[in-house]
Amino acid sequence: MKNIQMKRSQKGFTLAELLVSSTVFLLLAGAAFSLLATSSQRFKTDSQVLTSFQEARLGIDQITRDIADGGFPPRNHFNSAIAPVTSYAASPFAWAPGYPVPCTVGGTCTVSPTGFDLIIETDYDGTGVKWIRYQLPAGSTTLSRAVVLKTGGDPDLATSGALLPYIQNVMNNASGAQIGAIQAVYPAMFPGGNPVPVFTYNNFDPPSSALVGGCAAIGTAPCNIRDVDIVLIVQSLDRDGQTEKLRLVELHGLARRLNPNQ
Repeated sequence: MKNIQMKRSQKGFTLAELLVSSTVFLLLAGAAFSLLATSSQRFKTDSQVLTSFQEARLGIDQITRDIADGGFPPRNHFNSAIAPVTSYAASPFAWAPGYPVPCTVGGTCTVSPTGFDLIIETDYDGTGVKWIRYQLPAGSTTLSRAVVLKTGGDPDLATSGALLPYIQNVMNNASGAQIGAIQAVYPAMFPGGNPVPVFTYNNFDPPSSALVGGCAAIGTAPCNIRDVDIVLIVQSLDRDGQTEKLRLVELHGLARRLNPNQ
C-alpha cells in the first residue's frame, strides 16, 4: 500500500512546463548564436583591416628603403668614361628632365615622375644597377612594383613589362564614383574629391651647376629630389559586419634620399 502511494506522489513535468522551458532555451540559444555570428563577422572585418594595415605599412617601409638607396652606387665612385653605365646609378630617380642615359637611339627620356608613378635607380649587386618602379594607374586599386636590371635604355619601357601586383585595394587613385562612396563614410578623405598622390616631392637639392653627363642644374629636376612623402589609403575587402560601411586605413611615411647630388 505504501509503494502505491509513493509512486503516485512522484510527479513529472507537465506538457506546459516543457513547452515553456523549451521556448526559453530556444530564445537564449538564438540570442547566443546571433551574438556569436556578429562577433565572428566583426572579428573577420577587423582582421582584414589589420591585414591591410600591415601590408600597407610593409609596403611603405620597402618604398622608403628603395628611395633612401636611390643613386647608389654614385657615378663618382667610377671612372664613368670607362665603366659601363649599368655599373653605377647615373641618377637617383630615372626620369626626365636631366636623366643622362639616352632612352632611345639619339633620343632622351620624356617622362617625369608623378604622384602615382616613380622609378628609382639603385642597388648594385654584382650584376648591375637595378631600376625599381612603383605604379598605380588611374582608376586602379593595385599598386604594382617592378625590379629589373638597368639596361642603359629607356627605364619606362624596361620596367613596364615587369610590373607585378604589390599592394591590393590601394584607393589613392580611385575613380570619382569610388571616391564619392568613400567620402560618404570618411568625409575628411580625398580633399576636394580628388585622388591623393602616393608620392609627393617636397624638397629639392639642386647642384650649383650642371654636371657633365649627370644631374641638370634645374631645381625641380627629378634627379634633385631629396624628400618624398608617401601616402597609402588601403581599403579592406569586406564592409563592416555591423554597420555595412567601408573600412579604410590611411598611412603616411617620409622617405629621404641619403646620398648627396652626384
